[in-house]
Amino acid sequence: MTSMPTWEEFMVPALRLLADGDIHRGNTVAAPVADALAITPEQREKLLPSGQPRFANRANWALSYLYRAGAVERPTRAHYRITDVGRQLLASHPAGLTEHDLRAVPGYVIPSNHRNAASTSPASVPESSSTIPAETAALSPTEQIEEGIERIHEELASELLGRLHDQDPAFFEDAVLSLLEAMGYPGTDGRITRTQLSRDGGIDGIVDQDALGLSRVYVQAKRYDLDAAVGRPTVQAFAGALQGNGANQGVFFTTSRFSTDARDFAEKLPTRVVLIDGTRLASLMIRYHVGVQVKKTYEIGEIDEDFFAGTEL
Repeated sequence: MTSMPTWEEFMVPALRLLADGDIHRGNTVAAPVADALAITPEQREKLLPSGQPRFANRANWALSYLYRAGAVERPTRAHYRITDVGRQLLASHPAGLTEHDLRAVPGYVIPSNHRNAASTSPASVPESSSTIPAETAALSPTEQIEEGIERIHEELASELLGRLHDQDPAFFEDAVLSLLEAMGYPGTDGRITRTQLSRDGGIDGIVDQDALGLSRVYVQAKRYDLDAAVGRPTVQAFAGALQGNGANQGVFFTTSRFSTDARDFAEKLPTRVVLIDGTRLASLMIRYHVGVQVKKTYEIGEIDEDFFAGTEL
């Protein structure tokens, strides 16, 4: 399979689509442009971490940069129409456009991060997409941010699991119970209790989700080598402990993973048993800020079309 076209490669097909002079709604541009670029069904199914289709994100960024260059206009909210500048660019660059080409257009609005870099020193000006690595040039700005954050989370998750594995069993059990509390599982006036280590009977914690304890969840938290697989016998023993306590729901947390046999066994149990492996555990701890702290936050803005509704752009 060929790689998906870069966001820059969406610009000329978008201009060709708009060349009919009609006004096109922004969310109707991506699909026909994808057809023109022969983007496969498999590529159209690829999503960003935020859930947006990757090809649609690239089409949106192509329109955004064309708008910066005055190649398209927005006569009404989220609607686009080609301009004379756009027709000239299409005629002079039929084989393709880059952001570097747009910089030659009088009045082109350079993104603020490029502007700030340019005011510092010539050496600090970001490279044009024609000279940066291909794998970076292929990504839209949103993709670069989201995939960068995803890589940071992957590295953080790996370190987090390593730290959890290096602690003693009591620490790990407390960490899991803290996570459940952060997720809101005790409920209104509910409580979380850790059982005594020497007499837990296969149960490490009990979550009462209401003041009367009518809805109770039993918890087991066990550390295993990060590359190990928790098998069916271990899950079966937990199910037996639930049965011995007259319980009908439980959660098993581990730093490693569960074997296919173990997951199949849990799915068929009449008792509700949820298996949380190391990957999901780390993801939940990051999401609910248990064992981690926020170092930096980033905001991504976009034009508020309602604010500009009715104005001439």
